[in-house]
Amino acid sequence: MARRLISLLFILASTLYSMGVDKGNFKTCEQSSFCRRLRGMTAGESKYKLDLNSLQISDNSIEANLLNGDVKLKFTLTAINGNIFRIQVDEANPLYKRYKPQFALKGEPQVSKLSLLERSTDSVSIAHNSDKVVLHAEPFKLEFYHDKELVSVVNGRGLFAFEQYRKKQENTNDEGQETQAVDDPGMWEENFKSHHDSKPKGPSAIGMDISFPGALRIYGLPEHGDKLPLRTTGPGGVDPYRLYNLDVFEYELDSTMALYGAVPVVYAHSPKHTVGLFWHNSAETWVDINNSKDGNVMASIVNLVSGSKTESNIDVHFMSESGLVDAFMLMGPSPKDAVKQYVSLTGVHPLPQYYTLAYHQSRWNYNDQDDVTTVVQNFDANDMPVDVMWLDIEYTNGKKYFTWDPVKFSHPDVMIQNLTTTGRKLVVIIDPHIKRESGYFVHEDALANDYYVKNKDGSVYEGWCWPGSSSYLDFYKPETIEYYKDLYSLETFKGTTHDVYIWNDMNEPSVFNGPEVTMPKDCIHHGGWEHRDVHNEYALAHVYSTFHGLMKRTPNKRPFILTRGHFAGTQRYGIIWTGDNIADWAHLAISYPMCLNEALGGISFCGADVGGFFNNPDVELLQRWYQASIWLPFFRAHAHIDTRRREPFLFADDVKNRIRTSLRLRYAHLPYWYTLFWQHESAGEPVIRPLFYAYPTDENVLDVDNELLVGNSILSRVIAESGVSTINVYLPGGPNEYWYDIEDFKLYHGTGNHNIPVSLDKSLVFYRGGSIISRKDRPRRSSPLMRNDPYTLYIALDSTHKADGYLYVDDGESFAYKNKKYLYIHFSFEDNTLTSELVDKTDYPTTEWIERLVILGPPKGIKGAKLTSKTFPSVELDTSYSNEDRILVVRKPGVAVREKFSIKLH
Repeated sequence: MARRLISLLFILASTLYSMGVDKGNFKTCEQSSFCRRLRGMTAGESKYKLDLNSLQISDNSIEANLLNGDVKLKFTLTAINGNIFRIQVDEANPLYKRYKPQFALKGEPQVSKLSLLERSTDSVSIAHNSDKVVLHAEPFKLEFYHDKELVSVVNGRGLFAFEQYRKKQENTNDEGQETQAVDDPGMWEENFKSHHDSKPKGPSAIGMDISFPGALRIYGLPEHGDKLPLRTTGPGGVDPYRLYNLDVFEYELDSTMALYGAVPVVYAHSPKHTVGLFWHNSAETWVDINNSKDGNVMASIVNLVSGSKTESNIDVHFMSESGLVDAFMLMGPSPKDAVKQYVSLTGVHPLPQYYTLAYHQSRWNYNDQDDVTTVVQNFDANDMPVDVMWLDIEYTNGKKYFTWDPVKFSHPDVMIQNLTTTGRKLVVIIDPHIKRESGYFVHEDALANDYYVKNKDGSVYEGWCWPGSSSYLDFYKPETIEYYKDLYSLETFKGTTHDVYIWNDMNEPSVFNGPEVTMPKDCIHHGGWEHRDVHNEYALAHVYSTFHGLMKRTPNKRPFILTRGHFAGTQRYGIIWTGDNIADWAHLAISYPMCLNEALGGISFCGADVGGFFNNPDVELLQRWYQASIWLPFFRAHAHIDTRRREPFLFADDVKNRIRTSLRLRYAHLPYWYTLFWQHESAGEPVIRPLFYAYPTDENVLDVDNELLVGNSILSRVIAESGVSTINVYLPGGPNEYWYDIEDFKLYHGTGNHNIPVSLDKSLVFYRGGSIISRKDRPRRSSPLMRNDPYTLYIALDSTHKADGYLYVDDGESFAYKNKKYLYIHFSFEDNTLTSELVDKTDYPTTEWIERLVILGPPKGIKGAKLTSKTFPSVELDTSYSNEDRILVVRKPGVAVREKFSIKLH
């Protein structure tokens, strides 16, 4: 009977996973008591007063009482290294302690020196480097200045709110508010009252408004299926952006609905200044935006009549269900500065293993171990590279993680060996729900040692997910983390090897029979914290535990973990993808802005399921998806269990040829990708970037999100329209900025819009003039087989006939690079001479060498080139023009990349 029930549940879940999003399963702001309450506040009626008589000033911070009648709060403003201010508000005498996220920050931020500028009975002014903050007492307001220019205002609209916990109320609704204080809870409470999502502590919501004078656009708040610039929300119109990690399949596009991840950071931008705000809170959060990009009719009328220009302004209103106010003002002044300030708080992606940047092949599910082996053999037979095979939930023994199906995967070690002998790896899925089955060792251990999340009455919480009845590991308990780390050991997870890596899915957490398909908010975690306090951080706690499990299992190799649920700081432990997308053109198009916003939120290692997870793409869509996805950091094909098989070798020759070309182009650029991730770890810049990031003064790029920059040297424009023969591409930088089509090497100037002919064989990718890009152009079956292959340097000259670039080289897998076992090489081209030198005093004993130079936009009349190095004091090299003299090729320098050299054209 139990097995039949589980089978029926699986069928039901699979059906739901193919029906599209049911918006009725998910709250609107109006159905959320705290959002409705805070959103209903009247602007300009702030009752909060900063008590300057209680002011205390230290070298790094200012503290004072923040009063609302007889309610006393503790306010702190701290200067943080890197031109950041931290705003904290907590109860002065709390009845209950409030939760602050434990995993998001990479460590306690380092404070910096501030100085007192001026003090009066009404205000206080302090300075930190070139920034200034003016604190107004009544009504409470903070004004932030950069170089004497006002760039942000906190509580300028008077929407600051801090609800205090109260003693237990007899009558509370689903969120713990007194029922008499709730206006018509409506259908939501009726539909979900059976989940007993009560909170006896009473209301505890917090809210804060921030205005950004002069800003034209605002970006951030991943993850949403929306465009890059955030839209205006408002009562009676678009719901606020919701940050509440949820399992939403076939999610809507152009929507502010919550998805799998929640990164509460925004960046307000104008050509003059960029400033950000990181809201350090892991509870359910709603964010209202009043964005000048959507226009202000009244301001337009005033401008037209008066001939004057009204300054733009963007308003943001953060509203969270619980926790305390802990916000970081990122003072910029450029997009680059603001993003680096954010990652200085939450961390960067550690350098990944080289193979992770190659192509990944997945579906739900490969039938058995022979199927996996056959798929790889077919990639080889069709000269298509692949590095990683993935296994979804069907590899397990009855959905019990850390086990193998004894029939379909009876010899996983043999299957894994078949992969690793050809340079491939395996990734398997491990979710946080644990099957409640007697005799299953993980379940028995969790029960015996109290590792599970609890109900409010102290009993173990039970929900339904893929295995049927399940309980969920409590990753807030140190003992649970230690136990979980050991589950990944080769002794416990038998059949695995050091070349097996991990996919953490369904960790929002997903609970099929839970409120909004997730865990009830009144569940209890270690420390007494309710799930409502930690919800958006739960997936990060899961991935944190997995990361350290892999570190313990294989301490000499960098972990690789894909996670669906994510929060600020996830980038330190795992990578993400855009979840259960659909095989249609709109979902292809949205993959660029979704990943760009993730990159602004610190999570550069992002991708989208190639071809779409749900449904079956036609061959045109599939080809365009491959062409676009090779320019996203994570490059994986994945599909639903009910879709037709779509491995790229299954199609007609013309389709295979186009996909093969895309795959090879990705593999050729792996050295460039790898270098970018080294630079990301070292300097904190995102790996992929929106155009406004690199061209902040160009107002024409503010809304461009169908293009992205890979580093600062490659621009890709997604083709997400069927049957097109021309595509409009915006090329930035002005007439002296050069862009070279990487297929025919045609030169374009950065003068704006260009209509470019396309065919199914044509994608739109450009090298920026002034760049030197290292490639490996010899086709191989997998990236490890490319390890000793030579490099071709593509030297794209700018309008002054100069270029430069970098190449990073190490062993591609270990942590030896932290002990200076690497090469970081700077290439420079000037005065018709290419030079190479090491940036750092390090070494790595590679045998890789330079095979060719391909110079784009070359000088005329070159007859040859001369190589000079320690090994080759004077060697003449052959040169030739091609592609209508658009490129000059210098053949076989043969010099090692470890060696300093120069090549002079003559």
